[in-house]
Amino acid sequence: MAAFDRPEDFYATYDVFKIYERPSLKAKHIRWFDAEFWRPAACDARMTFLEIGCGTGQFMMYLRHKGASRFIGIEPDGRAVAAMEPDLSARVAVEDIWQWFERSSPAEPFDRVAMLDVLEHFSPVDGVRLLRMIRRVLKEAGSIVVRVPNVASPWGQQHQFSDLTHKAAYTPGSLRQLCLAAGYDCVMIFGQRRGSPMRRLTEDLLHRILARLLTEPPVIWSANMIAILKPRSTALESKPNPDKARDQ
Repeated sequence: MAAFDRPEDFYATYDVFKIYERPSLKAKHIRWFDAEFWRPAACDARMTFLEIGCGTGQFMMYLRHKGASRFIGIEPDGRAVAAMEPDLSARVAVEDIWQWFERSSPAEPFDRVAMLDVLEHFSPVDGVRLLRMIRRVLKEAGSIVVRVPNVASPWGQQHQFSDLTHKAAYTPGSLRQLCLAAGYDCVMIFGQRRGSPMRRLTEDLLHRILARLLTEPPVIWSANMIAILKPRSTALESKPNPDKARDQ
């Protein structure tokens, strides 16, 4: 039996745990990515995109659907890449992320970098290191889109603690703290909104009631949160507002 001494050791069975298979891209997925990535990050199909930790490729399928042609991915688990469509897997570097950054010098920096459910797999120290490395391949006016579990909300606990490879837990405040340490401004943080309109309405009503009853309710209630990061030299001229987090 394999030894399990570190969080990384659980990747040995990750393909079974996550059930790697070729994903689909349905209308609801497109709506989600539009709301969580494309519109908040002011994307354009002519931009260059990098996805770190692209998994089985659903987000890359989305980029192709949006008409983007200049995008690549990095994924250290070849078993996940094997589940992709062949034309997408050809765009993926199956490589340790640190090694990719050490050896890579892309011909053109990227306009947008996506890390969807990835940053929590790194310790806060390595999270700062990773964000600083991304800065080397990011355009001056570029931005990073990050999605992580929101442990400030009781609904985020199941996402954070249902995976033993997670090394860091983030609230809107600690995510902003990490970004500042890495040289970025977190110009926007908002909650992930999914489910039917009726369920979203029910959740909104429940959160309003709880906000009135609790002494310190979370700023963002949703289980996951999305953040838009910009290098400090190109961030908005006004100082970031600590209360700018919003729950869509």
